[in-house]
Formats: sequence, structure tokens, C-alpha cells
Amino acid sequence: MDRARRQRARALLPICLAFAFSLTALGSSHWCEGTRRVAKPLCQDPPGDLHCVHAGSGRRRDDGSRAVQYTWETGDDKFIQRRFHVGLWQSCEESLGGTGEECRSFQSIIPAEEQGVLWLSIGAEVLNILLMLTSAILLGSRMSCHSSGFHWFQVDASVAILMVLAGLLGMVAHMMYTTIFQITVNLGPEDWRPQTWDYGWSYCLAWISFALCMAVSVMAMSRYTVARLEFTEKQRVQKGSRHSQQNFPESEASESVWETEAAPNTEGHVLMSLSEYLPPGARVKVSMC
Repeated sequence: MDRARRQRARALLPICLAFAFSLTALGSSHWCEGTRRVAKPLCQDPPGDLHCVHAGSGRRRDDGSRAVQYTWETGDDKFIQRRFHVGLWQSCEESLGGTGEECRSFQSIIPAEEQGVLWLSIGAEVLNILLMLTSAILLGSRMSCHSSGFHWFQVDASVAILMVLAGLLGMVAHMMYTTIFQITVNLGPEDWRPQTWDYGWSYCLAWISFALCMAVSVMAMSRYTVARLEFTEKQRVQKGSRHSQQNFPESEASESVWETEAAPNTEGHVLMSLSEYLPPGARVKVSMC
């Protein structure tokens, strides 16, 4: 593999990484993570379970119904912390028993006026992935084809433009989702609002993908600029060589004409030399070849 193809292979690697990171972030539900403070339910099992409120004995009314029910948990003992994680599609939190998760659609949690913004964010994420896939296909075709009739450095310009657009779309999508989540934290349903939260690993992958898009775009534009300058210089050299070849026969013809005109005329010198050896009055006939 020559040097140029190795460079193109190294340029294809970050595009594939950015594509994989964005695809993983799109399908995951770990954009934001945190805990919720939930009141413990009444225990139905024997005492010893820490995830429910243990009811004490109470006095009965005359009709046999329980009038007062005492609980031993007070203050923070009446609540438990349930971990949750949220993505573009769903919100999941651990069950009360700590076994498994309970998930529901994230679209059903956010305020109704933010539904359109969420779909815009998802659409921008999908378009971001499609642009990265197109860039990878273009760069892969440049590596596999060896046609000399096409200026393949133009592929670098196309890749640079596509990756810039992909990065900008990804950035806008991430910012829209962040805004939607913060609004939902403040205005969402009471049974969902988190007590503490932070960004998860999917959110970090999405921003790493954005950084890779920008880096690939800069590198592709740099390769295009260098290749364009080299191509222009090569064309200039070829035109100069053809021009010099066309002027070379004309210069040879002018030199031969100059030598012919500058050659001395020997006809008169020959006649004078012959007249010295002939008698007076003799006619001289000289033929010049």
C-alpha cells in the first residue's frame, strides 16, 4: 500500500469511529443518569424488607375497623433512592425490589409543547448519521478505485463539506436534547422528576462524535488544498514543457538561415585566382556547383 492510500485509510478510521459513536448514542438510553426520591410503599411481606414501610399495630374501633396505623420509619427513612437513566427514546428506572427496570417512553414524559423539538432533535441525529455514512462511502470508493480520468482530490472536498454539516447537525441536536431534558426536569410529571442527575456515557459519545467530525473535516480540507496546489503546479509545468517543444524547431530554422547568410562568397576569389595563370585575352568559363 502506497503512502497516499495509507493516508486515506487513516482518514477513514475517524469517520467510522464517529459513525459508530453516533449510532450507539442514538439507540441507547444513557444520555442522562441520576436518582429519584420515592416514598416507600407499605410492606406486604414479613418484617426485614428495607424497601417498604413497616406498619405497626394500631387500636381498633368498636366496629372492628382499624382507626390508626403506626409506622416506625420517620424522616428520610420513609424514602428510597431509585436510580434512573434517560435517552432519546425512553426513560428507565430500577424497580422497588432492585431486580430489573421499569421503562416508559420519554415522549410521554416531556411537556406537550416540547414534542416537536424532541422530534427535530431525533431527525438531526439521524441526518447526522446519514451524512457520516455518505462520507465513509465516498472515501472508501476513493481508496478502491484507480481511475486517472477523474480528479479524486475533489472527493476530499466533498467529504470535508459533508462532515462539517454532520458535525453542525449533531451539535444542534445535542443542544436541543439538553434543553428538552432540563425543561422536563422542572416541568415534568411529579412521579418522574429526579432529585439529582448528570450526563451519561451516551451523551459523552455523542459529543466525541461531533469532535471527530470537525477533525475529519479539517484534515480532508487540508488534503484537498495540498492536492489542488500540486495538480495546478503539475499542469503549469506540463504547459511550459509543451511550449518549449513548440519553440525549439523555429529556433533551429532561424539559426540555419543566419549561418547561410553569414557564409562568405567564394566565387570572386576563385575567378581572381584563375586569371593569374591564363594568357591575356583568354576567356574563362567557371561552373559553380
